[in-house]
Amino acid sequence: MISCTEFIPAYSEGFKFIESMGGRKEVEKFWSELSDLYLTGTLAKLMDEDGLGGCFTYWAHSLNEEAADFTMILDENKGEFTIDMHKCPSKRMLLQLKYMTPYNSYCDHCDALYKPVVERLGYKYESKIDCDNASCRIIIKRT
Repeated sequence: MISCTEFIPAYSEGFKFIESMGGRKEVEKFWSELSDLYLTGTLAKLMDEDGLGGCFTYWAHSLNEEAADFTMILDENKGEFTIDMHKCPSKRMLLQLKYMTPYNSYCDHCDALYKPVVERLGYKYESKIDCDNASCRIIIKRT
């Protein structure tokens, strides 16, 4: 079985391979299929059951599992859930590797995975990504 630390570069290289075979549209198609296959039963289910609280539950588990450096805020009064990713462990690792160059649009996969799920459920998804510094901000709002 591939370890977590080996998976991150493999994921990045996979994106490069898919793009070399079919262009950016094929990479986006791959991300869309991943989103449909894996997030419908997890994130979507949690949000169906608990709204923005489901976002908190989902990311509290996954980001802690990845040992990410992040801050999450669930503000039910504002109808808003925010993740400030101070240092993404995946992108940080890719930036430190000397033997490979990360996929040029590596960070785009997060929006491609999560935005469609969130928006299908009637929420607004916004993000600001600073891929060069392995950081981002995601805001999910009730509409």
